[in-house]
Formats: sequence, C-alpha cells, structure tokens
Amino acid sequence: MKYTGIHHLAMATADMNQTIRFWRDLLGMRLVIGTGRPGYRQYFFEISPRDMIAFFEWPDVKPLPEKDHGVPVQGPFGFDHISIGVASDETLWEVKDTLEAAGIWVSGVVDHGFIHSIYSFDPNNIPIEFSAPVPDVDCRRSPVMKDAAPTKAAQEGDQAQADKWPRVVRPTPPHERSIYPGEGDAFPKTG
Repeated sequence: MKYTGIHHLAMATADMNQTIRFWRDLLGMRLVIGTGRPGYRQYFFEISPRDMIAFFEWPDVKPLPEKDHGVPVQGPFGFDHISIGVASDETLWEVKDTLEAAGIWVSGVVDHGFIHSIYSFDPNNIPIEFSAPVPDVDCRRSPVMKDAAPTKAAQEGDQAQADKWPRVVRPTPPHERSIYPGEGDAFPKTG
C-alpha cells in the first residue's frame, strides 16, 4: 500500500466564521474546499500540498473542555492533539509570535530531541502543536526506540509484520467496484 500523508483530519465547530478567521486569516492556511446545504457544511484548509484539516459546522456542538496536550485521561477517549509540521525553528517562532500577537495562549518552545514544539488551542479548544524538525535528526531514515520497556509488538521492529493479519485472498475485481455519490457533482473535473 502506498500512502501519501494525512489527506485531512475532520473536526467540528459551531462557528465556521470564527474557525475561518483562525485557520485561514491568522495561521495562513488556504480555504480550498467549501461544501454545504441546509443543515450541513464542511470546509477544508490546506496545511501543505498533501495535507488538510476540515471542519464540519454543527450549530449545537460545544467547544472541547480544555485538556493539556499529552496529559492522560480516564474513560472513553480517542484524540489528544494535532501536530502541524513547520519547516524550521524560524517558522516555529513566527507562529508563536503570531498567536501571541492575537492574544492567544501559546507555550514556550519545547525540545523533544527530534522536534522542537509549541502548543496552543484553536477557537474550538482543539489542542494543536506546531513542530519543527531538529537538524541532523531523522527518525524516519533511522527509527529510534527509546522506550525502556517497549511493547511486544514494538520489539518486532519498524516494518510491518506480514504474518499478523489475514492476507487478501480475493481482491475486488474492477467490474465489482462501486463509488457511491456524495458531493462529487459539485466539483469541476480537470483533464
């Protein structure tokens, strides 16, 4: 399988205008897709040429209760924070200065060894991190396991283990493949 990145993360807001003001106008992410009809709206912001963040506007959704990044919780839970990559420490400081100028809380710069990060929240209380690579540290090229007691699965290495899940025995033939209608008619086709 060939992955290209996170296409988009889908979040929720009760105030799309406030969300646009933060993600597009403050952080500079282009608003590249807007779909909607009565009772439904979803807008997409470009983080990079391959990655986006999207928001559904649901009028009755409430902002998340504030929760510090990486602090354990109890009970049902599935999301801690979003980390958005930036090109360098210089960009990291630019984001920090921009958030502070807007009166938005942002942490100091934290050195994680392989990235330098700052932490903040969007208007929906979604915890966000901005991370700059540390020069000369490339964990993708040379994976690092620093856990003093790694899980059994982690001890098997960085590559997918072929014998852990059933193999596909019958790929879906082209004549059986279907694509169901969604918002596709709203978008012009190129080429």
